[in-house]
Amino acid sequence: MLNQLNEQSVEIDVDINRIKLEKILGYLLDFEKLRNCNGCGICTATCPIAKLLPGKYNPRILLHSLSSANEKILKSPELWLCGWCYSCYRRCPQNLNLPEIFHAVRKFAVEFGYLEGFYKALDIIKTEVPLPLSCSNICFHPDRVIKNKKLVTEAFQKAILTSNKEDQQRSPILKNRKKIAIIGSGPAGLSAANYLAKKGYSVTIFEALSSPGGMLRRCIPNYRLPNKLVDFDIMFITDLGVKIKTNTPIGEILKINKLFEEGYDAIFIATGAQQDKEFSIKGQELNGVYKALDFLESANKQDVKLLNKITVIGGGNVAIDSARTALRLGAKEVTILYRRSKEEMPASPWEIREAEKEGIKIDYLVTLKRILAEDGKVTAIECIKNELGAQDKTGRRLPIPIQGSEFTLPTDGVIIAIGQFPNTVFLSKTVDVTKQRTIETNPFTLETSSPSIFAGGDVVLGAGTLIDAILAGKQAAYSIDSYLRGDHLDPIEIAENTYGNENGGC
Repeated sequence: MLNQLNEQSVEIDVDINRIKLEKILGYLLDFEKLRNCNGCGICTATCPIAKLLPGKYNPRILLHSLSSANEKILKSPELWLCGWCYSCYRRCPQNLNLPEIFHAVRKFAVEFGYLEGFYKALDIIKTEVPLPLSCSNICFHPDRVIKNKKLVTEAFQKAILTSNKEDQQRSPILKNRKKIAIIGSGPAGLSAANYLAKKGYSVTIFEALSSPGGMLRRCIPNYRLPNKLVDFDIMFITDLGVKIKTNTPIGEILKINKLFEEGYDAIFIATGAQQDKEFSIKGQELNGVYKALDFLESANKQDVKLLNKITVIGGGNVAIDSARTALRLGAKEVTILYRRSKEEMPASPWEIREAEKEGIKIDYLVTLKRILAEDGKVTAIECIKNELGAQDKTGRRLPIPIQGSEFTLPTDGVIIAIGQFPNTVFLSKTVDVTKQRTIETNPFTLETSSPSIFAGGDVVLGAGTLIDAILAGKQAAYSIDSYLRGDHLDPIEIAENTYGNENGGC
């Protein structure tokens, strides 16, 4: 009798949970719209996590499985593998906001003690994702639901720090004498080194700066990614036998061609987009005007002091990072000016909301005209209001200045965060560069116009996400491996080896 009562109690609890889950999903989803989904697969086809983890994550299938509202979904690791890039949402013809939907279901799972999926997801991340600690903090964000910092930290230590170290001891011994040079120790370069070392190659990374990590260390704020986690991720890769030579810029003394003379069989260029876009405006040379990447780098070194009122120009994630960092450095008031509307703003919607919660003001449809000063110091900026016109090539509506709408905004400092571009001046003339200063490559194999030289990540595509850079490193590793084995670089085979043949799920 007691067992029967217990079983009935469990069934009632499960039914209550299912009803609550259905209520949450009913609020979040237009089920009629979901039932009429034509299965275009755009969400999965544009998802970098689906490409990185083929067969383990498919946002379209996960979304459709939510309609069953059962316990299995709450225990699924897939719930915890969304990378918060919003690519699916921005491209979905039905505007289904998958990251927010999955986030809400995660909250429900945590509330009712379903943490199995979280722990399973950590196991997948530590075995399948290069730079697992960085990715967990920058992309997967379990902390957005699990507010127990101790629980998350201990789970990371157990699943990633400890286990990853044990996994490295089982890594393959060097199989051949082929040598590969990687230029740049950011996420794309580190990812390629990870995959190539596991394939048995001798890999050396050349880094111009004094510490490896690229943008992970240089410009991502410490409140988002502590440097010690970057150190652990890099240690996992150097434990595979990868060598990193810091303070070794390519192009000034050590030329690319010299690397071939030193016996390297292939080169992968992964130098990222580490320069702020050029900005020509009156007053940009004044004391108190910062370029975003230089500002974030100085902030990470605790080498910058801010006055009361700061204005950030731009609408991407770097602009948001700059604004939130300025607040943490003591600025009393921070305002972001963006020339388009909120709908066109490229920054992560989550990061925008977090910035607003912290008291950062965002003024839309505003363009900076000039920076004003007294005695060489910034005192104000002159701006003009915009209205939106026709769409540009990116699909966003163009900002058109409204004549006579100029106004002045007092400020003590200005941070320019209007985008980044690659530095390609070190390249030899045999490597073709586009008008946008990115390296021109075969999009499938990442081969450049110069034999034995490959390139990928932000230096090819322009500023992107951490997962995009890691994917480029994975793709480059398979291409370089095929090239050095003398195989024909077949685009379909490269894609299948990189992303798996289950990628589309369409």
